[in-house]
Amino acid sequence: MAPMTPSSWHDFHAAEPVFADTVRKRFQQYKHHVLATVRKDGSPRVTGLEVEFRLDHLWLGMMPNSRKAVDLLRDPRFALQANPGPDATMADGDVRISGRAVKVTDPGVRARFAEEVTPPEPFLLFSAEPDEVVRTAMDGDDLVVQVWRPGHPLRTLRRAADDSPVREM
Repeated sequence: MAPMTPSSWHDFHAAEPVFADTVRKRFQQYKHHVLATVRKDGSPRVTGLEVEFRLDHLWLGMMPNSRKAVDLLRDPRFALQANPGPDATMADGDVRISGRAVKVTDPGVRARFAEEVTPPEPFLLFSAEPDEVVRTAMDGDDLVVQVWRPGHPLRTLRRAADDSPVREM
């Protein structure tokens, strides 16, 4: 299988604007989400994180010496799960983004980010490059899974409650 081409949130939104807006809105339902990173020994680390959708990017901000920051600086792979929250419905769905986190060093970009959000100083800022975006939700009695990957159209899989075979829409 060929390696996936890195994409930005902007690329994702340009490719699938309706799906990207659905995913963004799901993340914006709650402030805190769950970030998975890769530890030095290869095992997963799961931590809480706030995310920002601004300036055509999905931003991950954190303290410089936090374990998650150290993990991402060493191995940029991540998975980000939207907070299921007490008020989210099965129609809202579960949303996950996985990909690579790119450290932002440009002072101008960091300053533009900090204009609207006042992060604690010092802070590390990463721009997320999604490799895969998945939404799993209920539509009536059907389980619907939507999957987007760079360079591929959005796939929609539907499984009926009667355990009939999965159908690709």
